[in-house]
Amino acid sequence: MYNWDKLSEKFGTYLENDVTVLLKDITGLVEPLGTKERERRIQSGVHYCEMLPLEYEPSEEYIGTYENALALYSKITADAVADCAVRIYSDKGENAVLVSLARAGTPVGILLKRYIKGRFNADVMHYTVSIIRGRGIDKNALNYILSRHSARDIQFVDGWTGKGAIQRELNKAMLDFPEISAGLAVLSDPAYVAEKCGTHEDFLIASSLLNSTVSGLLSRTFLRSDIIGENDFHGAAFYKELMAKDRTYEFIETVESKFDYSRKMPEKENAARGGIEEVHDIARKFGISDINLIKPSIGEATRVLLRRVPWKLLVHSLNDNEHLAHLYQLAKEKGVDVEEYPLKNYKACGIIRNLSDT
Repeated sequence: MYNWDKLSEKFGTYLENDVTVLLKDITGLVEPLGTKERERRIQSGVHYCEMLPLEYEPSEEYIGTYENALALYSKITADAVADCAVRIYSDKGENAVLVSLARAGTPVGILLKRYIKGRFNADVMHYTVSIIRGRGIDKNALNYILSRHSARDIQFVDGWTGKGAIQRELNKAMLDFPEISAGLAVLSDPAYVAEKCGTHEDFLIASSLLNSTVSGLLSRTFLRSDIIGENDFHGAAFYKELMAKDRTYEFIETVESKFDYSRKMPEKENAARGGIEEVHDIARKFGISDINLIKPSIGEATRVLLRRVPWKLLVHSLNDNEHLAHLYQLAKEKGVDVEEYPLKNYKACGIIRNLSDT
């Protein structure tokens, strides 16, 4: 039996009444690696969760693009929060327990919690936990939640779907927790794999444009046996040195200011072809044997350009400045080829460079 009577001292910049962070503080215990070295290790077999990346320092031009995106998309994001929140509340009710997947899911979970409070006057619980592709969910964190709440009340939350890898990871992880629904709630579900979503449109969620500075100054989650013990939660580092650049609550409060508490939920959209099929089409077209190198959706393409070694950026249009200006800017800064491609489920797709080809 694990002893979780006391969580470790709060870290990160999230407010305690917004989220309970179920992560171990590993600040200063792991030396961050540069993008190329980290990519080399990943492609040689080291799991990404055993390393931390150096945080991308955005240029002034890129920060301007972020600010424009936040202004342009805060209302669309707010409406997606509303529709997703109503679906969650209709299913789970006032005892809903939001379990967001760190780190992209955390600000989304906070927005869902705040919308449910504003519309239904229900103060639902919200935790954030780690899930890692190929390693599964943090079982210690999940057991902590189960010791306090009913399994049927749990609702997993993330920001968006790419090709559905995290949903598949959840499906596999919940085989060990059959009493918990593996269904995921996201704002944007272009892959058509989530149980609940705000929309299936591949739209720009501004929080995807930055790293820790819009995620409570927390790193990606970390799992390595020399630092994370058998009874520990998965880890994350707190970038206190970036406190002056923290935009976490600027994002949350800007979106919250656009909430419509009387919004009527739209009809559920008919399922299109699954995103994974489009990924396989792209793999065939470009001769890519490992589909893990293909990252579809605006959010995933942004991550490729921010913290991987990109080879190519596919976009549905070379002139879609409304949705893709930040990707054009990042590709220009990093010298990445941008190619127009007839994407169907997505507006953009990042492809990681196979370092064995270099």
